[in-house]
Amino acid sequence: MSEGPTLVIFDFPARPPGGPEQAAAMRTLAADIAAEPDLLWKIWTEAAEEKRAGGIYLFRSRAAAEAYHRKHAARLTAAGITGIEATYRSFDGPLTAITRGPVG
Repeated sequence: MSEGPTLVIFDFPARPPGGPEQAAAMRTLAADIAAEPDLLWKIWTEAAEEKRAGGIYLFRSRAAAEAYHRKHAARLTAAGITGIEATYRSFDGPLTAITRGPVG
């Protein structure tokens, strides 16, 4: 198990865009995610043509990434979203710094 920062990449079926209520709910969700312990950052992803969404998260540790995975998968499932995929990755810090990756 990696002791250093860990990426977790979520991908799942997306719901069609909604109106102002959905936008407000997404801002609330973003604020909740931002307060997650040990989260360094999140990049929101979407593929409208494929009807998929998700995110790339960087956590301080694999344990924190795994804890968030459980929490987020439960939240998505409770909202009726199935087909949730999550992948864990470490990264090469020196090479990422050369290509200006936001991990330093």
